[in-house]
Amino acid sequence: MPSGLVALLDDVSIIARTAAASMDDISVAAARAGTKTAGVVIDDAAVTPSYVTGLSPARELPIIWKITKGSLFNKLVILLPGAILLSEFLPWLIIYILMLGGAFLCYEGAEKVMEKLGGAKHGKTVDDPIEDPVAFEKERVSGAIRTDLILSAEIMAIVLNELDLPSWWERGIALGIVAIAVTIAVYGTVAIIVKLDDIGLALSRSGGAAKRKFGEGLVAFVPKLLIALSFIGTIAMLWVGGGIIIHGTHEIGFDLFYDIAHGAEYAVKGATGALSGVLGWLTYAAISAVLGLALGIVIAFVLHKVFKIGHDEHKAAEAH
Repeated sequence: MPSGLVALLDDVSIIARTAAASMDDISVAAARAGTKTAGVVIDDAAVTPSYVTGLSPARELPIIWKITKGSLFNKLVILLPGAILLSEFLPWLIIYILMLGGAFLCYEGAEKVMEKLGGAKHGKTVDDPIEDPVAFEKERVSGAIRTDLILSAEIMAIVLNELDLPSWWERGIALGIVAIAVTIAVYGTVAIIVKLDDIGLALSRSGGAAKRKFGEGLVAFVPKLLIALSFIGTIAMLWVGGGIIIHGTHEIGFDLFYDIAHGAEYAVKGATGALSGVLGWLTYAAISAVLGLALGIVIAFVLHKVFKIGHDEHKAAEAH
């Protein structure tokens, strides 16, 4: 009996060590895969503050909390089971889903660029008058959660494509870790950003001269930060979307974009010495963004000019 008990305990310890090793592997894989989503995460964080623009400051954090819960539902309830099923039964489909998401990012980024350059706006914008604040808030939250679903799908697909874990449950845990971490990082950052002006206003009304000056500076800084985030988000959309298309077309056997982008990257690396790593990466990112912009313009032209999607909404907005 003692020997049987010892053997049992030994088996338990082996299982425990194996499980611990697996969790270490999962943590490392999740962290490594999570870094690949940086561009989409930046875009998500840059886009979300616009959803509370024009609303009462008292409603900003409740709205962000609603969007956060919707984002977690998107990732953990809708996308995670689908991602695991794909990885088990249709792994070849992942690259096509990635490319579809990449094309969407290119389209969204190109739309923003064209609007900034004076192109038509399609659908509602934050400049539209708010007639019913309750309905407007509900619509804004629903729109944010829909956008989050697309960006979250792209994040989950990128992570899934980067994971090299043998079993479905390990991939599931890694995806869950990244999903929760990304959601907390994005919406925690957004909550801080949208309240910075309120913090600055409170400080500007406090007693000390230094506090007042800092608060006034913070209030003046927030609009510039939001503009910068919008710009960074647009660049991130085009860079990530174009990069996904380059990688995806290479994976399915079409190497033209891949050869151009990496050929330019290696050429810059070979000519720039100490700064070769940074400048080489910037070259690849710039080519990815240009490709993303070109593809996005084509998609926007087809949608708006050929299929007239978004055309009627824009005419109605102008008439109003």
